[in-house]
Amino acid sequence: MSNSLRDLKQLGQSIWLDSIRRTHITAGGLQKLIDDDGIRGETSNPAIFEKAIAGSRDYDDDVRELIAAGKNALEIYETLALKDVQMACDVFRATYDATQGGDGFVSLEVSPKLAYDPRGTIVEAKRLFAAVNRPNVMIKIPGTPQGLPAIEECLYSGLNINITLLFAVEAYEQVAWTYVRALERRAAEGKPIDRIASVASFFVSRIDTLADSLLAQKGQTALQGKAAIANAQMAYALFKTIFADPRFIALKARGARAQRPLWASTSTKNPNYRDVLYVESLIGPDTINTLPLETIDAFRDHGIARATIEDDLDGARRALREIEDAGVSMQAVTRQVLDEGVLKFDQAFDQLLASVEAKITAATSARQSANLGRYTKEVEEILRFAQNDKLAERIWKKDPAVWKPSPKDQNEIVDRLGWLTVARDLQNQVGDLRAFGDEIKRAGYKSVVLCGMGGSSLCVEVLRDTLGVARGYPKMFILDTTDPAAIRAVERKIDAKKTVFIIASKSGGTVETFSHYKYFAAKVPAQNFVAITDPGSGLEKLAREKGFRRVFLNPADIGGRYSALSLFGLVPAALMGIDLERLLARGEEMARACAAEKNPGVWLGVVWATLAQRGRDKITIIPSRGLETFGAWAEQLIAESTGKEGKGLVPIDGEPHAPVSQYGADRVFVYLRLSGAKNAALDRKVTALEESGQPVVRLSLRDVYDIGAEFFRWEFATAVAGVRLGINAFDQPNVQESKDNTKRVLESKKLKTEKPVWQNKQFAIYATDKIKAKTLRDVLRAFIAQANDGDYLAVMAYLERASKTERALQSMRVAARRATKIATTLGYGPRFLHSTGQLHKGGANNVLGLQITAEDRADAKIPDAAYSFGALKRAQAQGDWQSFKDHKRRALRVHLKRGATLAQFVKEFASALKAIK
Repeated sequence: MSNSLRDLKQLGQSIWLDSIRRTHITAGGLQKLIDDDGIRGETSNPAIFEKAIAGSRDYDDDVRELIAAGKNALEIYETLALKDVQMACDVFRATYDATQGGDGFVSLEVSPKLAYDPRGTIVEAKRLFAAVNRPNVMIKIPGTPQGLPAIEECLYSGLNINITLLFAVEAYEQVAWTYVRALERRAAEGKPIDRIASVASFFVSRIDTLADSLLAQKGQTALQGKAAIANAQMAYALFKTIFADPRFIALKARGARAQRPLWASTSTKNPNYRDVLYVESLIGPDTINTLPLETIDAFRDHGIARATIEDDLDGARRALREIEDAGVSMQAVTRQVLDEGVLKFDQAFDQLLASVEAKITAATSARQSANLGRYTKEVEEILRFAQNDKLAERIWKKDPAVWKPSPKDQNEIVDRLGWLTVARDLQNQVGDLRAFGDEIKRAGYKSVVLCGMGGSSLCVEVLRDTLGVARGYPKMFILDTTDPAAIRAVERKIDAKKTVFIIASKSGGTVETFSHYKYFAAKVPAQNFVAITDPGSGLEKLAREKGFRRVFLNPADIGGRYSALSLFGLVPAALMGIDLERLLARGEEMARACAAEKNPGVWLGVVWATLAQRGRDKITIIPSRGLETFGAWAEQLIAESTGKEGKGLVPIDGEPHAPVSQYGADRVFVYLRLSGAKNAALDRKVTALEESGQPVVRLSLRDVYDIGAEFFRWEFATAVAGVRLGINAFDQPNVQESKDNTKRVLESKKLKTEKPVWQNKQFAIYATDKIKAKTLRDVLRAFIAQANDGDYLAVMAYLERASKTERALQSMRVAARRATKIATTLGYGPRFLHSTGQLHKGGANNVLGLQITAEDRADAKIPDAAYSFGALKRAQAQGDWQSFKDHKRRALRVHLKRGATLAQFVKEFASALKAIK
């Protein structure tokens, strides 16, 4: 079968590849081009390396090793580039030997920073030539006037040189004679000249790009597309003259090779031109054309191979005269594109180093360590398996089969992976978000109330409590409850007319959030409201109909618990004056770190899942001061993502610290250590845990903005843990059933009566299992006595979330752990329904649920609703209780009758547990 690329060899032209990338070499792609298409060399430049290193995961493992060795960005780049060039040289060595040094070269460029520094160029070129240590490496030096002395000196010293960035015929002539002069000097000293190779890279398409633009300004469109090819033809004509000159003929007799023209930049920039125009028009003997892969593919497919370089030379000269006559100076054109070319390569080099710096930063921000004891070897084995299975690559390719084989599951999963790129995708909206935050500040608003549940509120709480509200920006309040007292407490703290209410709901139909909207919409105008939702939701329609101040539409392919770095987090962050660029940059840094097969997200997820499968499923979060609320966000992410199909990781957030003796063998501790925080006491406690044999993971944060990196790390880790557990990490099959139960209760307009297992004037106790006891303490002891190793107590309080309540409930956790060594969680209803609620019903049957309800002292009406907030909360509690019963979970419901206090119950609880041994 005919191959146009191979036909070029018969016409005297060599095709080189204008690209380099590690996996293209190691996976055999380069060798295939040599074997199938007769490719005879390779060129590189800073832009090519930047694309390869920053745009792929090929180099990430090497980067991490070099970072660990203390290398800086420049040293890392050089190490990577040298290795690639050496490997490519080795692949082309057979070509080099077969052509006796005529082809088979790989080019490596000196730093563009040296384009006007001849002495620096000489030192750099010699250093790189020695470092590659291959006879078929060719060092690229820009053909600037200042570069000519360096070019001559390097050729004289025996280096193979590719002179790049040639645009003007006059510059080419100087370079060609410089080559001749260098060989003459060597020959005069008796030095060999038969193995010195040089090419003159003459750039093509950029000439037309500029000349065409200037011609269009002068109305000379008929001359467009002629300058570049004619200019190259003149250079070729000069090549034939110089290398037929007696000076070179004398050198040729001693084995010297001609310095061949290498046509560079021969991919068309103008879409109106044939895509192989500059290849087909410059074919001739003793030439090279270096092509990117797409142009190689195009020419193989439909290129025509015939000698053309000397076609109509008179016409080429005439075209150049006509261009000059039209007022376009070719001298000015070539001077400008040379200056632009040097600048472009200089900028590409800066971008290349910036990309390496980003990888360094990502690796630094991903600092992690673990003391896993006897689980270390197993974790390492599974990490190797994940690497061999290209787990990270498949996740980044959004392959739903990573999690589930069924088409139904896969259809849902593929529509939930937008979080992978959201930190990058939303960077173009930062300016608008910042301007909106400033607008609200200037308008004199004093408060912002975020109304949302689950992922719509928890990340905002983290941002507020970790990064804080900037000076002059409104205070941030969060409503993720239906408790009337909590709603009224927020209302008392704000001036509603000077408050912005953010109504945040992915689905646009969250009952709690819509109830919040109805409540405040009766008090303030629509201009006080902002909506964040998915496109096409009921909330979007309502917001536009009512005239909300702004409507923000979040990417629909992001689930709520994975939405921290999306608009659900960024819009409230903007209203708090948080540095969005910095936050997203940290998230993107971690995303880049998680692009390699060995990455912090895969590592953490594998640790969690592996230890969970060995009975250590309680992920106990220990945060530095200032990071405390991160655990509540992580709790939802982990519990709702993994708690299903009878499996699940149990996140333990906010549990008071205890002596190591009170922890069971079902834990893995994650220490989030913030640099600069007061960590001495925590450091001692974590060290004690390690010394006692508990597995501990340490994650280091440079500053509070690393919370953006942690958002992404934990999202990726949770997704990976889902893979290892064999579950779909992106659905929540049991959340809806509690909602359905709540709806049925509300529609019945009365709460279902149930006979308590025990009651007095203060408390009524209900149980999912039969419990016979005479006293409250007997009931409590009987309930807690059901606990087995590996169980956990879930305290679910449908109470106002206040500091006094928090202290009382935390004391219950301490009492339960002290008596049984079981882990404990604490959630406020209905907030936890959007978090650990999925785990309670869908996870393993290792939960002891303790629901606490109370009579509301005062209620709050919901306008245009058949129920109040108090009724909604009671229905949600009863709906969730029914779910516990349906799933046959061990649970106790404690109802505080009117006049009873939580403190009274806590006292009874603590006394009952003291008797347990």
